[in-house]
Amino acid sequence: MRFFMKYRTLGLSDRALTPVAAVLFASLLTGCSLAPEYHRPVAPIATQWTVPNAHTEPSALSVSALSWQGLFADQKLRQVVQLALDDNRDLRIAVLNIQKAQAQYRIQRSELVPQLGISGAEAAQRTPASVSYTGVGGVTRAYSLDVGVSAYELDLFGRVRNLKEEARQAYLSTAWSRRATQISLIAEVAGSYMALAADQDLQRLAHETLRSRQHEYDLQQSLTSVGKSSELPLHQAESELENARYQTLITDKQVLTDRNALALLIGTPLPDRLLPTPNTLAGMVSMQPISAGLPSDLLQQRPDIIAAEHSLVGANADIGAARAAFFPSISLTASAGRASNALGELFDAGGRSWSFAPQINLPIFSGGRLLAQLETSKVERDIAVAEYEKTIQTAFREVADALAEQSVVNRQTEAQQKNVGAAQAAYDFAKIQYANGLTSYLEVLDAQRTLYTAQQSLIQSQLSQQNSQVTLYKALGGGWEPAVAE
Repeated sequence: MRFFMKYRTLGLSDRALTPVAAVLFASLLTGCSLAPEYHRPVAPIATQWTVPNAHTEPSALSVSALSWQGLFADQKLRQVVQLALDDNRDLRIAVLNIQKAQAQYRIQRSELVPQLGISGAEAAQRTPASVSYTGVGGVTRAYSLDVGVSAYELDLFGRVRNLKEEARQAYLSTAWSRRATQISLIAEVAGSYMALAADQDLQRLAHETLRSRQHEYDLQQSLTSVGKSSELPLHQAESELENARYQTLITDKQVLTDRNALALLIGTPLPDRLLPTPNTLAGMVSMQPISAGLPSDLLQQRPDIIAAEHSLVGANADIGAARAAFFPSISLTASAGRASNALGELFDAGGRSWSFAPQINLPIFSGGRLLAQLETSKVERDIAVAEYEKTIQTAFREVADALAEQSVVNRQTEAQQKNVGAAQAAYDFAKIQYANGLTSYLEVLDAQRTLYTAQQSLIQSQLSQQNSQVTLYKALGGGWEPAVAE
C-alpha cells in the first residue's frame, strides 16, 4: 500500500504500473529444483572406540555440558585464554571471513526478488537547419521519470535458489570453521601456557640443583684444602657444578622462548601478573572424567565435521544450479513512469509511459560448456564427500588417540611420583653413607643425578597428564554456544 501511495503522488495510475506489478507478481512464482536429494554419507568409522569402556563411565561429564571456562581450574590460565580470544589474529580473520560469507549470502539471496529502481533523465539535442525536416534549426529536449525492474530472472528451474542455498551453506560452513579455529586456539594456548609452567618448574629445579652443586663443590674444596679428601672428588664436584650451570642456561632460554610463543598466540605480550604460579602445573586443568560418548556423537559435536557437511550440502546445491542452466531462462525488464518534452509538463495528463521487455534464452549449442560445468559440479560434490569422510576419520583417530593416552597417563604420573620418592631416599642415604666413610663420593653423585632426572621426568609427566585432558576435550568438539544464526 505504501508503494502505490508513494507513486500516485507522482501522477502514476494503477494502470500505468501494470508492467511493474506483473514482474512483482511473477517473482512470487516458484519453480522446481533440479538439485539431487541430499543424503548424509555413512560415516566411515568403527561403531565403538578402540579403548575398552571409553564411554561407559557413569560419573563422566558430557563434553557439551563443560565449557572451556569449566575445563580450566587455574584462574590465570582462564584469563590468558580470554586474552587470546580477544586479540588473536587468526581468530579475528576467521570472524571477518564469517562476515564476508554472510554478506555474499545476502547478495545471492537478493537475486530472488526483483530489484526496483527509480531513474530520471533529460535528453537534449541540437539539430542544424541544414538537416532539419522543417529547415529550421533548434534544440529539442525530453524528460522522463520511471520506476522499474531490470533483467529479473524468473527462477522456474531453481537455478537462483540453488545458488542462494550454496551461498548459505558456504556461510554456515565458515561460521562452524571459526568455531573449530576457536577451540584449536583454546587448546593451543592452554598447551603453551602449561608448557611455560612446566619449563618454569624445570628452571626452578635447575637453579636449586645449581645451588646444591655449588654447596657440594665448596664442601669438597674445604675438605681438600685441609687434606681430608683427594682432588678426585673435587674435580667430580666441579664437573657436576658446571653441568648444572649449563642446564640452568638451557632452562632460562626455554622459558623466554615459551613466553615469546605465547605472546604470538594471544596477540599481545604476556603480563607478568599472569605468569604461572610456581608448582601449580598439576592442578591447572579439571581432571574430572569426560565422557567420550559414542563415535556417532562426533557428527553433532565436532565443528570441523559440521563445517565439512555444510560444504557438502552446498556442493550438492551447485549441481542443481548447473542442471538448471540446460533449461530456458526468462528475464523480465519493465518500467512505468512519465515522459514529456517539457519539464513543467512532465506530470500532465497523457504523459504516462511504460515499457515491458521479456526475454527468453534457450541454450542450443554451447560447445560442451554446460556439460563441463555440470561435470565439474558433480566432481566437486564427490570431492566434498571425500573431504567430509576424511574429516570424520581424522576426528575418530584424534579421539581414539586421546583416550589411549588418558588410559595410561594417570598411572604414569603416579609411578613417576613414587620414583621421585625412591630417588630422594636413595640420595639421602648415599650422603649419610659418604659422611660416615662407608661409600665413595661417586655414589653420592650418581644418586644426585638420578634424583634430578626423576624430578624432571615427573614435571614432564604432569604436563602430559594435563595436556591429555585438554586434547580429549578438543578432539570431542568442546562445549559450544547455540547454533549459528542465519
